[in-house]
Amino acid sequence: MKVGIVLPQTGESATRENVLHIGKEAEKVGLDSVWVFDRLLWPLKPQTPYGGVPNAPIPVEYQNILDPLETLTYLAANTDRISLGTSIIDMLFQNPVILARRFATLDIFSGGRVIAGLAIGWSKDEYDASGIPYRQKGARADEYMQVLKRIWTDDVVEFKGQFYNIPASKIGPKPVQKPHPPILLGGYTPKTFPRIVNYADGWIPIAGSVSLEQQEQAINGLRESARKANKDLSNIRIIVLSYPNVLDSSSTSSSNQQRSPLTGTIDQIGSDVERIKAMGAEHIIFGYAFSPIGRDVKEMMDVTKQLARFAR
Repeated sequence: MKVGIVLPQTGESATRENVLHIGKEAEKVGLDSVWVFDRLLWPLKPQTPYGGVPNAPIPVEYQNILDPLETLTYLAANTDRISLGTSIIDMLFQNPVILARRFATLDIFSGGRVIAGLAIGWSKDEYDASGIPYRQKGARADEYMQVLKRIWTDDVVEFKGQFYNIPASKIGPKPVQKPHPPILLGGYTPKTFPRIVNYADGWIPIAGSVSLEQQEQAINGLRESARKANKDLSNIRIIVLSYPNVLDSSSTSSSNQQRSPLTGTIDQIGSDVERIKAMGAEHIIFGYAFSPIGRDVKEMMDVTKQLARFAR
């Protein structure tokens, strides 16, 4: 299983020096990928509950976040091998022609290292700020991904839909990767899996948001959806995003049954990583944006290297 790390892109850790250190060190020690995510704003009076939990506070780290694609472009110029992924970008907040060209340009500058992780977002405040209606976002996303693929693959691009219309046009550049960079979707709603099967190449679930048993059931459910649609199961990529919560042995229970997924000692979290690998995930991403570890880039790399040995 491949291993990636989320860059220090948010909060006080989001500095040029920290991003460069993690990016170059990740490549040096043999990690497979670096990742970024997307937030537009931190509303003072949120219209949408964070994580679907009433009155749950939105992480303060969202008050300061480096733009995802600019951050990856900076690292593309300072690395040679490592993959550059978004986990995730809320696609609907940008015009599809503009986002398609930004991804294609990054794919060119990086020599074909881009992984396009997308989602539809959850914050009504961000939709309002983007001028995009909150309703029908799923149907809009279905069209959006069709538009992306046509821009990346068609010599002459033309699209007439309910939400997007492109007159017959030449749109370049085209990405290095053929037919296009991998498209992965985040999300857990019932409509996520059909959208992945119809328009994407795989799924980015967040490990720890549900039990590992539920996670395995979800992955098997996605594969079953793909099987029913006669899609090659080997083309359904599972890249798991995780936020490990590392505790010392004195803070953990002696029983693995009593702890949350990806929480505990390095060995306990490592056993969870091994279970995720056994589920058929091809890639795991370790993120520390909401953990004290995320304030120390050296510790981020040290923990990641320790956990990576359970994934190999």
